[in-house]
Amino acid sequence: MSEQYDVVIVGGGMVGLTLACSLGGAALRVAVLEASPLATDWPADSIGLRVSAITHASRKVFDNVGAWQGMVDQRVTAYGEMHVWDAGGEGVIHFDSAEAGEPSLGSIIENRTIQAALLQRAEQFDNVELMMPARWQQWHDEQNRLCISLEDGRQLRTKLLVGADGARSPVREQAGIQTKGWGYDQHAVMAIVKTEQAHLHTCWQRFLPNGPLAFLPMHDHYSCVVWSTTPDQAAELVAMDETQFLAQLGEAFENKLGQVLEVRERGQFPLRLQHTLDYVKQRIALVGDAAHAIHPLAGQGVNLGVLDAAALAETILTSHAVRRDIGSLQNLRRYERWRKGQNVAMMLSMDGFKRLFGSQLEPVKLMRNFGLNATNSLTPVKRLLMEYAMGDRGDLPKLAS
Repeated sequence: MSEQYDVVIVGGGMVGLTLACSLGGAALRVAVLEASPLATDWPADSIGLRVSAITHASRKVFDNVGAWQGMVDQRVTAYGEMHVWDAGGEGVIHFDSAEAGEPSLGSIIENRTIQAALLQRAEQFDNVELMMPARWQQWHDEQNRLCISLEDGRQLRTKLLVGADGARSPVREQAGIQTKGWGYDQHAVMAIVKTEQAHLHTCWQRFLPNGPLAFLPMHDHYSCVVWSTTPDQAAELVAMDETQFLAQLGEAFENKLGQVLEVRERGQFPLRLQHTLDYVKQRIALVGDAAHAIHPLAGQGVNLGVLDAAALAETILTSHAVRRDIGSLQNLRRYERWRKGQNVAMMLSMDGFKRLFGSQLEPVKLMRNFGLNATNSLTPVKRLLMEYAMGDRGDLPKLAS
């Protein structure tokens, strides 16, 4: 016997669970497959290494699906300002949420906190079934549905299979959807550090010759460091002892927050740009990193995925309301058209910034420093940039409005 579903989501991460919650309460049967059980309990004094800068748009999605309060109850750090400066000159720019008439520019949240709150909310929906752990092996077409075989012998039949399974998506691979992209010859070093001075609920970012260095504010005097640099330097930074690391980090950051006193965890991961040629096929849709991966210098990766999930949910619910086949290519194309152009625009913007600030040619350095200072003096331009960064611009799904 097989189990019947309308939507099967592969991947119980932040984007997959956002989609599940966005479909929660609908007259659709939804399953979420995740290969490993998700941790929802950890020591109170621990800090997750992976964090995300959540925009206003993503916060609205989380709020509208009923998961935001669960994040606030754990730990959320709002930030109201951002300071950016160039190590290759005198260029600086300062963003202040007050100039946009907003109380904050966004929020820094540990990924595990986002995931746990979404998981808790998903468990409350009668129409959402969480299969954790569960692994799929393969699928085949069968009478206007896909038949999915699991490792434990179960079979699921569904109108729509969604790949929310990351940048190396097995769903995308079996579906035969190709990707384009390139590596940046950079790795991001991440670390949780404590500084002598308070971060003032401000994001700090310095563009160094090898890549940007960011301090993202967390609770107390803690910050999450994201340092993009060469693979060799990244390996050295992760391997060196704490005293050496703190000294190099403080020097690179110009000790803007006084001495860096403590480092907890450290890790690194490679950076690349990747984009799928198609977001959808008949009965298949991709969301989040399965569809696109971008440079983390503006922290937009998770936010793009959250908007993917909200847009796909809206597309599914609209089709279902008028009794159309939710898995048909014709209906899924609406989701692809909706999100692909906006994602490509953001990806190319981040790629352009990365290349602009990575150049050490004197004319380029002069141009970018002039551009930073000029933009900093033009309040209307800064306000527009802040609106895009906060996620308040573009063709937003209803859940983000």
